[in-house]
Amino acid sequence: MTTPPITLGAINLEARNPAALAEFWASVTGAVPSPGGDSVYLPPAGPGGFAMFFQPVTGPRPEHQAFHLDLTVPWGSRQAEVERLLSLRATYQWDVLDEFPHVQWTTLADREGNLFCVAEHPPTDQQGV
Repeated sequence: MTTPPITLGAINLEARNPAALAEFWASVTGAVPSPGGDSVYLPPAGPGGFAMFFQPVTGPRPEHQAFHLDLTVPWGSRQAEVERLLSLRATYQWDVLDEFPHVQWTTLADREGNLFCVAEHPPTDQQGV
C-alpha cells in the first residue's frame, strides 16, 4: 500500500481580531480574504501558495509558541521584504545571518504577536556545500 501525498491544506490561527489579522496576512501573501461569520479564510495567492484560516480565540494563548511560519524569498530580497512587512506593522524580533551557510533569516511578529520568519537561501554555489 502506498501512502498518498500529503499537502498543506491551510494554516489555522486563533486571533483576537480574525478580520484584522487576515487583512495583515492578505497584505503579506497577496491573497484576497473570504470572510465567513466570525472567521476568515485566506486562500492561496497562487500556485505554490498556502491557505490560512483565522478564527476567534477560544482560550488563553500559550506562553511559548510551539511553531511558526518560515516564508522564503529569493536570495538578495530578504531585507526589502522585511522592510515591506514592517511597513504593514509587523514587528522586528531578530536576525540570524551567519549561523548557517545555507540560510539567513529575519524573525518578525504579526499584529497579534505570532512569530514568523522571512528566509533566503543562497544559490548552491555560494553555500560552500
